Amino acid sequence: MKKFALLATTLALVSGSAFAADLPVKALKAPPPPAFDPWDIAFGGALMNDYIFRGITQSNHQPSVAAYFEPRYNINKDLQLYVGTSGESISFSNRAAAEIDVYGGIRPTFGPAAFDFGVWGYLYPGGQCADNVLTPVGGVLTPGGGVCPVSTTTIFLADGNVMKKNVSFFEVYGKLNYTINDNWAFGVNEYYSPNFLNSGAWGDYASITGKWTAPSTTFGSSGVGMYVSGEFGRQWLGTSDAFYGVPAFPNGIKYADYDTWNIGIGFTWKVLTLDLRYSDTDLSKGNCSAFTSAFNATGTTNVTPINPGGTSSNWCGAAGIAKLSFDLTAMSSLK
Repeated sequence: MKKFALLATTLALVSGSAFAADLPVKALKAPPPPAFDPWDIAFGGALMNDYIFRGITQSNHQPSVAAYFEPRYNINKDLQLYVGTSGESISFSNRAAAEIDVYGGIRPTFGPAAFDFGVWGYLYPGGQCADNVLTPVGGVLTPGGGVCPVSTTTIFLADGNVMKKNVSFFEVYGKLNYTINDNWAFGVNEYYSPNFLNSGAWGDYASITGKWTAPSTTFGSSGVGMYVSGEFGRQWLGTSDAFYGVPAFPNGIKYADYDTWNIGIGFTWKVLTLDLRYSDTDLSKGNCSAFTSAFNATGTTNVTPINPGGTSSNWCGAAGIAKLSFDLTAMSSLK
């Protein structure tokens, strides 16, 4: 009797297991995809040994710090609207010590071609009018009387240069970056200002760029990336207003057009980038002095039609730039 009961129990368990195996298994429902969030914010900062803009130092070859903040709105994956602001420390002859940029635009993408169209405003608060004349006032030599008001707030430049109090200006721009593959990308850029540096002269800058990005396995599993990039550009400039005139051209001077180029290597790790770059121009030291109004121009031998005093400035010469920066986006870096 016990053997029969044991056999019956065993058959019941086996048949029950077989029946359970034949039952259809209900598939687990996949979680819904995350909702599309069109908003994003990019921000970052940098420390560099020299702030170079189109081949010309903006910081008197001294260190500079920078930061930016850029809200973005993605209409879809191929169309982005953006506005932003950034700031850099500078050293101008009118004693402006900061550049504040305000910009905005649209970035449409068509496959490997990424476009960027917008407006960029360059603001230089804190400037004062700079003159090369001293005028006696109550027995005291006071700056001004040439192109600036006679005032204790007017700056005297002993090298003969002058500079407006307000040199803020804006540019419209268009850019194209074409990605060939994971390693190679090339670009073209175009910027135009009707009043470059508030000098009265129009400005047009065009450049081509190239970038090679090393394979992600170059440094093994360290997470370190590397790239090599370069740019060649040309800056065209019009004629200034009378403020910057010289005796031969009292109504304004035709600034010299010039070429500029840079090449460098960069290393990336997480949100950090170390960029080491060489920059140069073909702008002569005499024309550089006249264009930049450098406060530390020297000498008398670099005479040009727009620089009859012959002063020389190294603000446009060869320079090496080391820049350490960090860049984050809220959607990818902060999640």
